[in-house]
Amino acid sequence: MNKDQNIQEEQKYNKWIITLSIVVPIAVAILFGVRIPNVEPLSFLPPIYATINGFTAIILVIAFFAIRKKNIVLHENLMTTAVMCSAVFLVLYVAYHMTSDSTKFGGEGVIKYVYYFILITHILLSIVIIPFVLITYVRAITKNFERHKKIARITFPLWLYVAVTGVIVYLMISPYYIN
Repeated sequence: MNKDQNIQEEQKYNKWIITLSIVVPIAVAILFGVRIPNVEPLSFLPPIYATINGFTAIILVIAFFAIRKKNIVLHENLMTTAVMCSAVFLVLYVAYHMTSDSTKFGGEGVIKYVYYFILITHILLSIVIIPFVLITYVRAITKNFERHKKIARITFPLWLYVAVTGVIVYLMISPYYIN
C-alpha cells in the first residue's frame, strides 16, 4: 500500500473515531447518574479497576521500550492489550458508579487541593485521550506509521498520565470508602 492508500484506509475509521469520542464520554456521564435499584453495591471494584489502570501504565511503558528496540510484534500486542485494559476499566468504573454512591474525599488542607487537581486533570484528560488513542491505533493498523509516530508522541504521555493518575486518585480516596 502506498501513502495515499494508507490515508484512505485510515479515513474509513473516522466516523467510528468521532462517534466513539463523543458517545463514550456522554454515555459515561449519563450512566454515572443512573442507579440500579435493589442491586448490591459493587464495592469490591475500585481496587480492581485501579489495578487495571496500573497495569495499563506498565503496559504502556513496556510498549514504549519495545518499539524503541524495534520489537514491533511485542509493541502491537501490548498496545492492543492496553486498549482492552482501558475498555475493561471503563466498564468496571461505570458498573461501580451505577451501584454505589460516590465517595467524598475526606482530606483537608493542601492535600485536598492536590487531590482535586489530580482528579480534575485525570477526568478531563480521560475524555481528551479517547480520540487520541483511537486515531493512534487506527494509524497503526492501517500501516500509516509516519502519521502514527507523530500522534503517538502526544498520545503516549497523555494516556500514561491518565493511567497513573487513576491509581493515584484511588490511593488518595481509598481511606474514605465506606465498606
